[in-house]
Order: sequence, then C-alpha cells, then structure tokens
Amino acid sequence: MSKANNAPTEMLPVTQAKNRRWVEFKKNKYLFILSIPTILCLILFYYLPMYGLVIAFQDYKPFLGIMGSKWVGFDQFSRFFNYAFFWRILKNTLLLSVYNLLWGFPAPIILALLLNEVRNQKFKKFVQTVSYMPHFYSTVVVCGLVTMFLAPTGGLITRALSVFGISHNFLADARWFRTLYIASSLWQSTGWGTIIYLAALTNVDPQLYEAAYVDGASRWRCLWSITIPSIAPTIITLLIMNIGSMINVGFERAFLLQTPATYETSEIIATYVYKAGIVNNSFSYGSAVGLFNSVISLILIITANKISAKVSETSLW
Repeated sequence: MSKANNAPTEMLPVTQAKNRRWVEFKKNKYLFILSIPTILCLILFYYLPMYGLVIAFQDYKPFLGIMGSKWVGFDQFSRFFNYAFFWRILKNTLLLSVYNLLWGFPAPIILALLLNEVRNQKFKKFVQTVSYMPHFYSTVVVCGLVTMFLAPTGGLITRALSVFGISHNFLADARWFRTLYIASSLWQSTGWGTIIYLAALTNVDPQLYEAAYVDGASRWRCLWSITIPSIAPTIITLLIMNIGSMINVGFERAFLLQTPATYETSEIIATYVYKAGIVNNSFSYGSAVGLFNSVISLILIITANKISAKVSETSLW
C-alpha cells in the first residue's frame, strides 16, 4: 500500500517537467520551425559526410567504394608522419596560425575601441565603411590585387619602392610570404571583425562612464577600467574560437599567394592535402592528413576552453 501511495508523488516531478517542456515548445514553436532548415543543413553537410572519414583508414579505391576498399589501419598516418617534409609543413602551418592570431585577433578590438572614442559620426561612418569594404571582396580578388601591386614589373608598390632605390621580387621571396599572407588577411578581415565588438560596446552602461568622469577619471582610465572589462566575455569567447581554428589556416589565400619559389614557407597542411589528395588522386592519404589537422584543432579548442573556464569563468560550454 505504501508503494502504491508513493508512486503518484514520485511521478509528479517528471510529469511537471514534461508539461513545462511542452508549454515551452508551444510557446516557441515558430522558432523551432525556423531552425529546421539549419538543422537539416548541419546534418546533410557536416555530420553525414563524417562517414567518409573511414577512407583515412583504408586504401580507398573509388571503383570499389568504401565497403569494398582494403582496410590498412593507421598506415596512411604513418606515411604522413614519415614524409620527408612533414616537420616543415607542420612548422609553416603553426607559424602562420600563431602570427595570424597575434596580429589578426587584437586588430579588430583595437579598431573597435578607437571607433568607439570617435565623436564625429560622419567620420566614424566613413572609416567603418572603408574598413568593412574589403570583406566583401573574395579571397581570389584580394590575392589578385596583392599580386598586381607587387608584380616585379609594373606593380604599384614595386614602382613606389623603386623611387627609393628598392628593387625586390617579394612574391618570389620565401622570407616575405608570411608577411604578405598576414597583411592581406588583416586588410580583408579587420574591419568586418569590429562589428561584433562594436555591438558589445553598445551594451556598456553609459552611467558607468558618467560616474567615472565625476570621480575624475580620464578617458584612458575609463578605457582600461570600464570598456575593456565590459567586453571581456566577448573577447574571451572569440579568442577560444580563434584558438580552435588556429591550425586550420585558410587554404585559398596560401594556395593563391604561393609559388614554387616560396614552398619553403608557404606549403601548409591545407595546400598539401589538396595536392596529395585531389591532384595526385590519393584520397585516403589526403583524408588522413585532413583528419590529423582536425584532431589537433579539436584538442586546441578543448584545451583553450578549459583554461578559460578556470581562469576567467567564461567558456563556450
């Protein structure tokens, strides 16, 4: 009898939870309906293709298919690790990633903070428009402009430098590849990256600045004591995401700017996967190299998230 009397009481919280979920679903049903296309795209283009990673552990033959190809285990990974230029490719990828993070991550923050201090709205809008504009150019166009400006004969920058007696083929110099890569990336993406930080800055309570000015704080002190701490969660979240994608250096920019003379510093994992997997038709080998790249990225983002959670109590999950 006691068990029978207790059963409804034990089931009550579960029933209430189900009812709350149902009420919440009915309340936001249109939002759930709008999310269906996005969920379907994620499943079709991100999760289902993961099945193809199986070929990284096979000697894949297109005419045999995944089910008919020979299983070779970690042979493709061993082949990559024993490749004569493995360490050079890994070094180039890591260096480009680190330089891109060191220069590319703080640049939008600095520009957003500077724009936030501008009081002339017309000038502010002009700077925003000019800085956003390169984002709408494709990477092909940006790299084409870089190539045109630095062309050994007739390039705009080359001609300007020749006036000062400087004559150099930057596009064929491996020592200049990383500089050109980072500079073109900054020019294209810095302005667009400020949008998120400017949006975060609009949420800062103006009363904090008013109180600080009453206490005699300068604009520089307000910047360090109010502005930056207020947008710190946004900065940390984006930093974690950037660290997670560090090793995924953009293929297009590296491929379009590199020349045989610059392979020493321009050959990265992404370009090597294209050449090994697509050009040479070694699909299993290319998949293994790409999977290695993805695993490193996953480790980086998990590590960065855990460190951030312990240090600043801000994390992605």
